[in-house]
Amino acid sequence: MSPSGPRVLYIEDNADNRLLVQRVLEAEGFTVRLAPDAPSGLRAALAEPPDLILMDINLPEIDGYAMTAQIKSTPGLEHIRIVALTANVMKGDREKTLAAGCDGYIQKPIDVDALPRQIARFLPH
Repeated sequence: MSPSGPRVLYIEDNADNRLLVQRVLEAEGFTVRLAPDAPSGLRAALAEPPDLILMDINLPEIDGYAMTAQIKSTPGLEHIRIVALTANVMKGDREKTLAAGCDGYIQKPIDVDALPRQIARFLPH
């Protein structure tokens, strides 16, 4: 793993999902930090702003929609791209996610082969 690789913060309450995404992305040279809930995700982003945030939508307490709005309105974090990584795949969910401020939308279950490319599309160049 190269410390100069893209830095991704993954905010996800499911430990198995966190571990899977971390393993897949780190194998492709990404630097991945994990947060189990929205408050710890915000603290992590403030402490060390990532290049991109992967956001679960169905988080406890503060959901991914509200967390996205909070991050986008936080000085110093408003430029960070946020991609929803979610099991919300009903008609209209993608549009709702983008309307909430997410820059992208990836459905779960993830395709481990495609995930690094899907995420790379949203990284600043």
